Amino acid sequence: RSLRTPITMALSTAVKPVARPSSRQVAKPGRRGATAVQCAAAPKNVLMMGGTRFIGLYLARQLVQEGHKVTLFTRGKKDVASPIPDDTRESFENFRKSIAHIKGDRMEFDAVRETLSRGRFDVVYDINGRESAEARPVVEGCRDTLQQYIYCSSAGVYMKSDQMPHRETDAGDVKSRHKGKLDTETYLKGSGVAWTSIRPVYIYGPLNYNPVEEWFFQRIAAGRPVPVPGSGMQLTQLGHVKDLSDAFVKCMGNPKALNQIYNISGEQYVTFDGLAKACALAMGAPEPNLVHFNAKDFDFGKKKAFPMRDQHFFASIDKAVADLGWKPKFSLLDGLKDSYSKDFGRGTMRKAPDFETDDMILAKVKGLARV
Repeated sequence: RSLRTPITMALSTAVKPVARPSSRQVAKPGRRGATAVQCAAAPKNVLMMGGTRFIGLYLARQLVQEGHKVTLFTRGKKDVASPIPDDTRESFENFRKSIAHIKGDRMEFDAVRETLSRGRFDVVYDINGRESAEARPVVEGCRDTLQQYIYCSSAGVYMKSDQMPHRETDAGDVKSRHKGKLDTETYLKGSGVAWTSIRPVYIYGPLNYNPVEEWFFQRIAAGRPVPVPGSGMQLTQLGHVKDLSDAFVKCMGNPKALNQIYNISGEQYVTFDGLAKACALAMGAPEPNLVHFNAKDFDFGKKKAFPMRDQHFFASIDKAVADLGWKPKFSLLDGLKDSYSKDFGRGTMRKAPDFETDDMILAKVKGLARV
């Protein structure tokens, strides 16, 4: 008996039938849907879990531009199609007309499974999954036609190490706050479907909702000192969102990418001090005044005094470059300029600046009052 839920009703009205590629274009899936896929040139019926916040905004557009049919599964709390800084009126209108939508809550597992079983999706991009339990109903609902499940994991799953950069074979940290993503990768390995997992390091670019480059831009724009933990020589790594989107697309239909994990980020590593200076350079601002502090000397409560983990944190992208025919297009400085000029430099930001922890640091380290 058909299960009628808000999700299934949304499916029937929002998702239009998609013409299926001929059998000459797409390999017929096996009993458990784990067969290899052909070149991504053949149009695919793509389901994206999420897609309205940051990564998905760029990825969905790229998929549409390459001729794929894209359906976003979201709770419908944000517009399914919203403009990004790169859009022209014409390109946005084309994207808006091309995208389909399923409104639902992915935590309603039975309804998700039932709904997706009717969608006949070839490829799933899971952008917002956090726990393995969230991936299971998506896999089970799409299994009959699923050719590839592409998952957005995180380089945060790696166990802290003295030997860097992190590589895909490094041990995972079962106590990490990203443990759910590690568990999801383990589930996918045993699911019987073809899968690929992407582990970004720090992602940046226009519309970034995480306080990465924006944290530096805010302090530099206000003419404030920039607090940096420790010596400031800790090495880290940023990857532009458009380079990440490109890597996601190049995984689709690539036989080398099946059942593989890839680190994705920029080519350059940068120190904390160097990142602050690069942000100022991207803004056309003077070199900032850097104030170094020992985090152990403070009690910041639940607030973060710095947007990045206070350690060396960077990963090798050699495997992705070798397998995917992919290479970052943005240098760190060019990427920061792109982010600033198309977002913060236009007066837009995700979060209002909060200098409370800065003032705590400045008062103790330099004996300064509010700057």
